[in-house]
Amino acid sequence: CGANVDAKPLNLVQFAQMGTIYMQNELDIENPTVGLVNIGTEEEKGNELCRETYPKLKELDNINFYGNVEAREVFRGETDIFVCDAFTGNVILKHTEGMARDLFDMLKEAFYSTTKSKIGALLAKDALKGLKKTFDASEYGGAPLLGLKSLVVKAHGSSQRKEICACLKQVETFYKKDIARKISEGINK
Repeated sequence: CGANVDAKPLNLVQFAQMGTIYMQNELDIENPTVGLVNIGTEEEKGNELCRETYPKLKELDNINFYGNVEAREVFRGETDIFVCDAFTGNVILKHTEGMARDLFDMLKEAFYSTTKSKIGALLAKDALKGLKKTFDASEYGGAPLLGLKSLVVKAHGSSQRKEICACLKQVETFYKKDIARKISEGINK
């Protein structure tokens, strides 16, 4: 989503290109799919920014454009990359953080409410730990700020040792694979 709250179509196109290069090099995903976050899947849907960006993404040959995706698809794996302005991206991110935290709190409360549910919790413990790990931001470190001369990883203000170590691993891979140069050479300016 970038750091631009008031992004232009060119910014979203560049986000898609940078995200593609990053996913290919940092995460070894050969041909990542790119979705444009919108209020519907139809090509003509959305605000002016989305309607102007869609055809620009569609005509690019250096990204694998999937089309419009709705925010509810973020965790379903519809696409590898979700492109949007920073305002929309931040709303999605903060909502997801809060929802995951609250959902796990509600599950914990429900599991400890009766003896029967406590037994169920014991049986489901390993599966729930795996699910919780998926939503744990400390597993990922931070968000890379792409398009700069070098890598900046934005860590959460409450980051602990584990998050900082994950950030440093991101920076190391980014540097070793020369991703900043690849992004500079690979985006339409």
